[in-house]
Amino acid sequence: MELDPDDPRPPYLQVAHQLRAAILTRKFAPGEKLPSGPELAKRFGVARMTIQQAIRELRDEGLVVSRQGSGVFVRERVARPVGLRPHIEQAFKRAEVTIEFAGFSGETLHGAIQEPLDSIRAGRLVPESIRVRILVPDAGRPWSLPCRVDNLEDEPLFRQRAERITSRHAQAIVDSVHELRDLGLVANASAEVRVSGEPPRFKLYVLNGEEAFFGFYPVTEHTVALGGGPLPMFDLMGKDAELFHFAISDGQDSTSGQFVQQSRAWFDSVWSTVGRQVS
Repeated sequence: MELDPDDPRPPYLQVAHQLRAAILTRKFAPGEKLPSGPELAKRFGVARMTIQQAIRELRDEGLVVSRQGSGVFVRERVARPVGLRPHIEQAFKRAEVTIEFAGFSGETLHGAIQEPLDSIRAGRLVPESIRVRILVPDAGRPWSLPCRVDNLEDEPLFRQRAERITSRHAQAIVDSVHELRDLGLVANASAEVRVSGEPPRFKLYVLNGEEAFFGFYPVTEHTVALGGGPLPMFDLMGKDAELFHFAISDGQDSTSGQFVQQSRAWFDSVWSTVGRQVS
């Protein structure tokens, strides 16, 4: 473990990032004790205060717990709320990268994927292949949700608005991945968007076929500006969806491992049978 001299982040955030990645990828198992503060300070070549700040970050995220007189331990939770970004950054360190997303717009994925794509452009990451598949709802069909508050009916203007949001984020991902291919930075890089049915009531990410992240969209009433005035809508709020993490590394026959396998099978079945490619 060492810090990157070209990384603009403060040392404590770099340390927190590396420890977070080690926890989320099970290099430190649930319940395992982390190395002591002095040990970590020696490994990273930083002051003990820097380690304390990094541990505080992880504690605030709910990844570790401090036990008086015993040390710092990884929390023991099989399925837990997690942040997506560090997992995606870790996934891009593989030679072959695959990302599948099913959900409403891909806005969260767009935000999380930018840093690793920028790292490839800068030469800090060098995957041999990238494949991204994005499955989003067909805005050309009526939806039961999101819907108007006054009569619970579909609102075409809202679907048009949602389509613009989805197109903006999904297309940006496609363009960024294909740019890496066109520049010769990744030998084999592809990104594709397909539409299918109504918006799902959940969002799903599958990374490298080994990790799955799942969360339900809360249905929330809010008002949007449509048709020249405010319009109350019942919407699916992606920013409020709490993601839970499942990994093959927990064991093929474990609940977590089986969830990943079933997620992959579900995505492939929808993608290949009813998903319609966006031109």
